[in-house]
Amino acid sequence: MLEGYWKRLLALLAHIGLYARALAKWLLLAAVTGCCCGVVGALFHIGVHEATALREDHPWLLWCLPLAGLVIVGLYKLTKTEGQGTNDIIDAVHHGKGLRIWLLPAIFFSTVLTHLCGGSAGREGAALQMGGTIGYYTGHLFGLDDRDMRTATMTGMAAFFAALFGTPLTATIFAIVVISIGVMYHAALIPCLTASLVAYWISVEMGVEPTRFAVQAPELAGGTLLRVAVLGAGCALVSVIFCGAVHGAERQLKRRIPNPWLRAVAGGCAIIALTYLCGTTDYNGAGMEVITAAVEQGSAHPGAFLLKILFTAITLGAGFKGGEVVPSFFVGATFGCVAGPLLGLSAEFAAAVGLVAVFCAAVNCPMASIFLSVELFGDGGLLYFALACGVSYMLSGYNGLYSSQTILYSKLKARYINVQTNAHHAGEDNEIL
Repeated sequence: MLEGYWKRLLALLAHIGLYARALAKWLLLAAVTGCCCGVVGALFHIGVHEATALREDHPWLLWCLPLAGLVIVGLYKLTKTEGQGTNDIIDAVHHGKGLRIWLLPAIFFSTVLTHLCGGSAGREGAALQMGGTIGYYTGHLFGLDDRDMRTATMTGMAAFFAALFGTPLTATIFAIVVISIGVMYHAALIPCLTASLVAYWISVEMGVEPTRFAVQAPELAGGTLLRVAVLGAGCALVSVIFCGAVHGAERQLKRRIPNPWLRAVAGGCAIIALTYLCGTTDYNGAGMEVITAAVEQGSAHPGAFLLKILFTAITLGAGFKGGEVVPSFFVGATFGCVAGPLLGLSAEFAAAVGLVAVFCAAVNCPMASIFLSVELFGDGGLLYFALACGVSYMLSGYNGLYSSQTILYSKLKARYINVQTNAHHAGEDNEIL
């Protein structure tokens, strides 16, 4: 009797110890990853910010964009990381694909150089790539197995995203859902959240201000809900155009100009010409000032969202580095600012809804987008943002920014489909829904 009791007690203690060791392992890895991503992320944010300020003080730097393109091509060839990007980070989680450590400095300096010389790009592409690389090699340092390495990669992605944007909860949810839409990697929740909080705290201590906007949401009303739903549908269409332009420009430029050196020069010259044709530098760089003006002042040029799509598609298609998320913020905010008043919504509130809804459709992550709305704008208009995200996610189809991303379940019915984003073979076109 007593012997059986002790056996059960020892089995219970061993069971508790298993969970305790796993928790300790992930907390330690998350702390190390968060510290590294926080420091590197803060330095990266400062680098991009200072590069943008320098370009604004010295407009002639725009003429150096073709030369910057040559330097970027050379840097990627030197580090043997040509063609590697965010899709490779997603594949590292999907299939356990290895990552080169040299991707970290390559994307760091290439993105800063792109912003310095006026290319139209964001920061999150670099964030996911650098964060994923840091997480991957931290996992190696801890001697993790294949499955845990994938969690470590997601942990780095979340931490770096949090360090750049100051949105730790969004970063956590985004990292664990963006890989396979329809599946949430719950085992990664604690390491991703812990690393995000650590990285966020370090970045704030190093002087990086979190991205926040002051927006007044209207009172909840049926008519306003309907208007927001219509705006969400418009954002879905804009997202499809945006993603199609980015992928289409990359394919066409590679087909028409196979040489990467010539492609970078041609793309740089095209951005210079477009800048002078537009008579403004609003579409160079990330464009955070334009986003702020749209969201907080209700001010945007009617064609700003289309021009930003054009500038970004050429910049990234030509081989310059950065990301598509901040440009999607720009596109969504300016589109909402213009379309909102036509629907009877305030320009400022519609710009905020547009920012979140276009982002949602572009990355196919409605839950992360809803959390993003809370962290950027507060929870006053939560139901409006949730509605816009739901509509834009559903109506955007199977398009998206990341071709390695998989969508496991149909957007139209409860059915397992497991298709890659942008594959366009969900097999639903002729079905009666």
